Amino acid sequence: MNNFITRTLSAIVYAGVVVGSILVQPACFGGHMLLFGIVFMLVSTLAVREFHRLVGGSDVKIQSYAMMANALLFCTLYFFFYGDMVWRWLLFAYVAVLLLTMIVHLFREKVNAVESWGNLCAGQLMIALPFALMSGVVFHHKWLMLALFILIWVNDSGAYIVGSLMSKRKGGNHKMFPRVSPAKSWEGLIGGFVFDLIAGYVFFRVGWTASLGLTAYPLLDSLLFALVVGVFGTLGDLMESLMKRTVGVKDSGRFMPGHGGVLDRFDSLLLAVPVVYFLFVYLPTIL
Repeated sequence: MNNFITRTLSAIVYAGVVVGSILVQPACFGGHMLLFGIVFMLVSTLAVREFHRLVGGSDVKIQSYAMMANALLFCTLYFFFYGDMVWRWLLFAYVAVLLLTMIVHLFREKVNAVESWGNLCAGQLMIALPFALMSGVVFHHKWLMLALFILIWVNDSGAYIVGSLMSKRKGGNHKMFPRVSPAKSWEGLIGGFVFDLIAGYVFFRVGWTASLGLTAYPLLDSLLFALVVGVFGTLGDLMESLMKRTVGVKDSGRFMPGHGGVLDRFDSLLLAVPVVYFLFVYLPTIL
């Protein structure tokens, strides 16, 4: 019971921070999504730290360089999307930190340089970049970012509800990837997708599709958006589960009581954000 209360309170705080950072903009911040930028730069930096603690052990120096690079990349794309030319200097600093991190291995005898370089690049590609691209989604439309989070939460809830109900039936659940995530089932996967499609239809019915800029074929666009978030959100979750299985841990960290680490809570974004950005923000501008 205590664990349930802890998880519930943590989830409420988590949802409040996410929604607040997207919707609440203090007057002193002007028209920019600066609060969102600050919150998620910190979140993504913590996620990168968790990643390097998992794959790189206790190499504090490499963790520090990776966190610095992550923050610079997030700030680079943030200012790029908002049209501030400071992004050029931030990009230069980002590349400089990456190169310095690689060069510093020349002076470290007991570190596997190739493995460390690979972990650095993987952390930047798998975690830092997806979080940084959130700036592009928010710049396009903050409601699009909120809709993405809502669909991820709906998908998780739908998968859990359907998976739990089906597990009580004769025959139980059909495991999807027991090697990667033993708790996930095909029934839960389908349930999550159905819940997302229902949410997408609700977005269309209440007129939210038009406000998101998905207006070419409103109903089709709404359902496609929901399905894309469901599919790639699930794949991102599985990708993070595979990483944890590989290094032999249950949770990526202990940042959120009852929920594990930052990566455990935001893993669905790792693939969903880049795909949503490409399909619904970038692609329409070049077609």
